[in-house]
Amino acid sequence: MELTERPRRLRSTPVLRKMVRETRIDQSSLIYPMFVKEGKGIKEEIPTMPGQFRYSVDMLPAALEEVAASGVLSVMLFGIPDEKDECGTGAWAQDGIIQKALKEAKRTHPELYYITDVCMCEYTSHGHCGILNGQQVDNDRTLPYLAKIALSHVQAGADMVAPSDMMDGRVAAIREILDQNRYENVPIMSYAAKYASSFYGPFRDAAGSAPAFGDRKAYQMDYHNRKEALKEVLTDCEEGADIIMVKPALSYLDIIRETADQILLPVAAYSVSGEYAMIKAAAQAGYVDEAAMICETAVSIYRAGCGILLSYYAKEIAGFIEEGRIG
Repeated sequence: MELTERPRRLRSTPVLRKMVRETRIDQSSLIYPMFVKEGKGIKEEIPTMPGQFRYSVDMLPAALEEVAASGVLSVMLFGIPDEKDECGTGAWAQDGIIQKALKEAKRTHPELYYITDVCMCEYTSHGHCGILNGQQVDNDRTLPYLAKIALSHVQAGADMVAPSDMMDGRVAAIREILDQNRYENVPIMSYAAKYASSFYGPFRDAAGSAPAFGDRKAYQMDYHNRKEALKEVLTDCEEGADIIMVKPALSYLDIIRETADQILLPVAAYSVSGEYAMIKAAAQAGYVDEAAMICETAVSIYRAGCGILLSYYAKEIAGFIEEGRIG
């Protein structure tokens, strides 16, 4: 048989397969999310996310040492305060949990890069991501609070801020206050296309951030919509975002691809708690090969167009890159 095209030629050896690989992953593109809470001597496993923990500030350095040893260079911090109120004042307090965590992290592990989640849901008594007007989140009244939170994080040592609230105009508000305070070189990674997703359940357990009433569908995106995601992305680009994030990842690979095709900024994706929990549960039940599934799903997200991956499996992915299993 005379065949001119033989795609299998390029699959014949491991060296050749790696040489022609279209999707390449580097440890430097990984971000590991971490939860920090008030108290001392705390390292408590999150029931719905086996292998993930809440740390008190004094226990954070040991956890960061593990991150650094894995080859992961960047961390995303989420704070869990002891006290909450209607305006989420703990989010921007000088002695707030994130502010204290940043100072300790910078002291003990300055070589790591620290990104902070900018939102109010962990800090408000009602669990919503902004200031309420009745039972609705007031978009415009919320913006100054988000800007104040971002500024407090940067003043405490954050290298980058990542607003996740999905209020219209929040990127512009944060960019303005950072620039006014001479932090014009601090980048913003915007949760630009953040969908109202059932995949967030374990995170809300971990952070204690479930809304006390209603849901977040009035500000997070409807998962039926594709064009709306691009509108959100392009708006945040215009407002001064430096990196665009799509969240969740696995059920939104099409959105990652379209975003990557449409914009010139780096594209991040957040493989969220529900994605982690599904793989972990299936692996613990003996239904799947956990390592193989971690590798395959991570590569699928990068293949879709992601250049930066936030994942609770970041340390494991870094190890698989080191071993040559992916990368």
